Amino acid sequence: MKVVAFNGSPRKTGNTYHAIQVVFEVLKKEGIKTELIQLGGASIKGCRACYKCFEKKNSKCIQKDDFNLFMEKMIDADGIIIGSPTYFANVSTEVKALIDRAGLVSIANDHLLRRKVGAAVVAVRRAGGTHVYSSINYFFGINHMIIPGSSYWNLAVGMDPGDILKDKEGLSTLRDLGENMAWLMEKLHA
Repeated sequence: MKVVAFNGSPRKTGNTYHAIQVVFEVLKKEGIKTELIQLGGASIKGCRACYKCFEKKNSKCIQKDDFNLFMEKMIDADGIIIGSPTYFANVSTEVKALIDRAGLVSIANDHLLRRKVGAAVVAVRRAGGTHVYSSINYFFGINHMIIPGSSYWNLAVGMDPGDILKDKEGLSTLRDLGENMAWLMEKLHA
């Protein structure tokens, strides 16, 4: 089994990265392969709503940027983590572009992401994190994906890179998410 995670922060080793790594530690202990994709700062444009993905039905978007590689990674994975910092109570621009385009391509191709396990991971300084969490989970839900729960919403609090590592409750929540994600994936693939 494999989980691919997208770090939606332009800070390659910022709090979103650290949050994903906490979940990865648990997944790796359970024998699940992991891959981290640096989404923040990547070349990915927003969806144009041209609907060429419905016309072509080739599991791709016609725009020329990094998106099709990201989509391939999602299709090949059993589980998907999308991590985002909280920017004005919403996801980063790269995460928004990914979920809009991947959602449309998935739906256009008979729900390519159906029954994959999806988890949101959020880094937040103070407020707005639950909206980020919801935005990512809406993407998972509309794509027939299965969302594991945790002991709280999957977010950790911190401002400067690495600060979330001091958030005991956030770290516990992320570890619980990793355990639930691994358990669910094992049940689905047994």
